[in-house]
Amino acid sequence: MIAQRRRASWLHRPTSDDSAAGWQVAVGLAAGAALDALLPDPRRGHPVAAFGRAAGALEDRLYAATKVRGGLHGAVCLLGAAAPAALAHHLTRGRPAARIAAIAAASWAVLGAASLATEAERLALALESGDVAAARAQLPSLCGRDPAPLDPAGLARAAVESVAENTCDAVVAPLLWGSAAGLTGLVVYRALNTLDAMIGYRSPRYLEFGWAAARLDDVANVAPARLTGLLAAACSPAVGGRPAATLRAMGSFGARHPSPNAGRCEAAFAGALGIKLGGTNVYEGVAEDRPQLGDGRAPCAMDIRRAIRLSRAVTWAAVGVAGLTATLAPQLSPWSAVGARHVRARRRMRARAC
Repeated sequence: MIAQRRRASWLHRPTSDDSAAGWQVAVGLAAGAALDALLPDPRRGHPVAAFGRAAGALEDRLYAATKVRGGLHGAVCLLGAAAPAALAHHLTRGRPAARIAAIAAASWAVLGAASLATEAERLALALESGDVAAARAQLPSLCGRDPAPLDPAGLARAAVESVAENTCDAVVAPLLWGSAAGLTGLVVYRALNTLDAMIGYRSPRYLEFGWAAARLDDVANVAPARLTGLLAAACSPAVGGRPAATLRAMGSFGARHPSPNAGRCEAAFAGALGIKLGGTNVYEGVAEDRPQLGDGRAPCAMDIRRAIRLSRAVTWAAVGVAGLTATLAPQLSPWSAVGARHVRARRRMRARAC
């Protein structure tokens, strides 16, 4: 009986790592976001780019136009990303400074707020100077649609839509997954999103092979996309918008988009900016008709800069939400210190009754 009590007490005793993990994650995420804003991405050796090259090389070996091969490719890539993250998590257990540094470094690597703003600003500058050819050359750095048939209004629309969607994919989602699952959540989400960007298309080559990556990315972004829309509504006054109009646009138009998630982000940005998005997009020669999102005017170059400003506001709001979530989650868990004390107290009462 005594041995059983000791064993149960050990199983439910909260470790110092568990009780401190929340604030370490929160500080690491905030530090990583600050580093992303201050330090530009390196031209060579970026971890996400290295992952992309490795995934591309594996695709060359495994490719076949089947869901099974695509699923195998995705599983190997995600496990390859998760393993070093899990090892880093293990090695920093009980070492707060090292844990914070690891999360900050991973956050800097996976967050794309600064690079998103930089690329969008370049396209806006090209449109403002009347250089449509330069704007078309810049568009592939933001999204995968064919820029050749796009006029200035189409280029502006593409840029705003990309800023809206990538505010979720490159900022809000990794922060939210980091707050929920720490270092491993950050890295695995970014790996999954990178795979979706590489092979998650409805083109003849990737319709089957990229199916698993696209569906997993859809699932992973359900909560982040809706949080992005809510934060866009909260931050809409920063660009002259109204929270009620933003929420109304997200509710009225968000579900019309073929993506279960991107439509919420794009509709929220359209409502906040007072513009309309949607139209025909061409991807690798395949035209896709997207429904109208929002009921305002057509976007212009100025709206790209407004979208960037809104994206930055949403970024820091998301940092706050992620930090709060990471801090509170361990306290609300049944395996937190409070929950563990409650379990031990109940076991002692049962032992006395026996």
